[in-house]
Amino acid sequence: MSMSSDLDLISVISPRPQKDFVVTPYISEITDRALRYSRAGYPVHLSGPTGCGKTTLAMHIAYNLGRPLVLINGDEESSTSSLVGGEFGYRKRKVVDRFVSRVYKLDESMSKTWLDDRLTSACKYGFTLIYNEFTRSRPEANNVLLSVLEEGILELSSAAHRGNYVKVHPDFSAIFTSNPEEYAGVFRSQDALLDRMITINLGYYDEETEIAVTQAKSGLPSEDAKKIVHLVRRLRESDLCELTPTLRSCIVIARLVGGEAGVESFRQVCIDVLSPKIGRGKTGDLDTVDVIDDMLATEEIVWRG
Repeated sequence: MSMSSDLDLISVISPRPQKDFVVTPYISEITDRALRYSRAGYPVHLSGPTGCGKTTLAMHIAYNLGRPLVLINGDEESSTSSLVGGEFGYRKRKVVDRFVSRVYKLDESMSKTWLDDRLTSACKYGFTLIYNEFTRSRPEANNVLLSVLEEGILELSSAAHRGNYVKVHPDFSAIFTSNPEEYAGVFRSQDALLDRMITINLGYYDEETEIAVTQAKSGLPSEDAKKIVHLVRRLRESDLCELTPTLRSCIVIARLVGGEAGVESFRQVCIDVLSPKIGRGKTGDLDTVDVIDDMLATEEIVWRG
């Protein structure tokens, strides 16, 4: 079977730079480490809280590896066949023999057809695999990765596939991302699988990077982006949040107040975006609006009128 027909049902992404991607010393340092590990043949695991830019960073690393990539998103309903592929439908074959006059012969057989899924395709053709939030899949679904990452062999359970295994292409590489185990909907990964990866623990970006990303994604002047990032980081570092405000909050505020937004509009956007992050019962006599107003005043964040 040709490569093109094998990949008809697989979404293969061409390596290309991401629009508005910002490279700062912080980003460069992590990227260089990940590339060094990947090129040495080790899978990279980016672990960190939601909203810290893991997926975007994984895509950037994959772009620098220069190979086509396939993306898998972890899901509780995923199974091994969701990664590897399986037998789907039927192939029907008929043979009609009319060689002898007035004799009609019909030979009919039916067989299932094997279709590769994304992991199999990545292993076959040396693509980069990004397995996003892999700990949201059940551990047993990920067991197939053990031999891929250690022995370079993808085991296939179906006899319908030609051979019982696929030898992993030498250009294959894998980048995994995950949230910490205490997050809802996250399964504890097998120690054996984690032992085969090099884990880079990520926190939220440093302030310089958050300002640069906010500016790039919104088009605001650097000074305006700095005000927004400073406010969000101040709230993040407080003990008032049930849901941590991330860089995504900075970008949303920046996009909404771009252009000719005035002081009151800026205040209202901050309240609408950030108030839901604040935990009930943690603000004392203040309501969430008062908390935002107090932070704006304390930090002396004055928006342009």
